[in-house]
Amino acid sequence: MNVLNRIPMLWLALAAGWLAVAPIWPEPHLVEKLRMLFAGTLVRPLDMFDLLLHTTPLLLLAWRVLRWSRLRKSQS
Repeated sequence: MNVLNRIPMLWLALAAGWLAVAPIWPEPHLVEKLRMLFAGTLVRPLDMFDLLLHTTPLLLLAWRVLRWSRLRKSQS
């Protein structure tokens, strides 16, 4: 938990945003891999790793924002 708090929110947001849209052309990997997941064609280990790589910063950012909002609610 403390390790996540040490990462500056700006850097976490930049990493999440960048990996969510990278590569921009022809289609972001995250969109491609989510399409594959919902279609049932996400079977190669490389594709699974790619989905994990592009999703992890977004999940960490969401977790950090949720923890931050709960902390602010409990303080007020």
